[in-house]
Amino acid sequence: MSRVGSKTIEVPDKVKVAIADNHVAVEGPKGKLQLDLPELTDAKLEENQVVVTRESEVKRAKAMHGLARSLINNMVVGVEKGFEKKLEIHGVGFKATLQGKVLNLQLGYSHDINHNIPDGIIVTVDKGTNITVEGVDKALVGKVASEVRSYYPVEPYKGKGVRYSDEHIVRKQGKQVQAA
Repeated sequence: MSRVGSKTIEVPDKVKVAIADNHVAVEGPKGKLQLDLPELTDAKLEENQVVVTRESEVKRAKAMHGLARSLINNMVVGVEKGFEKKLEIHGVGFKATLQGKVLNLQLGYSHDINHNIPDGIIVTVDKGTNITVEGVDKALVGKVASEVRSYYPVEPYKGKGVRYSDEHIVRKQGKQVQAA
């Protein structure tokens, strides 16, 4: 049996879960999310718990069982508490500004990078170098943070670039001049 899929999902009092056919809708104080269940899985609402089951014991069904349970759990946590990713910009002259629904990044290129912020995501910039990406959808928050980081990943020699706040960068030693 799937270790992840076999766990039940506790539904807090503030969150409402509706399950119809293969469609799950979750609503809470932070927002609403919807999901079509993966194939070979089914979900039931029993009192204040969501139970995810699978149709058979084939390998694909076991994989989808754990996936469905994780997706529903992320939806419940997202609409109750939300998710956030923090990014830091390191480098002389590197900074970020927010202009409406567009994140403007100055990362040492000859042009500014404008990143459109999708609906359902809140981006805040603090001191020009700290970026916080927040939202109810865990996958979308991670995707936006990953896209912003991909514009200038941290290079290992000087440590310049965009990094996650909890990311550890292994620095490399530069070339040495040998005395003749």
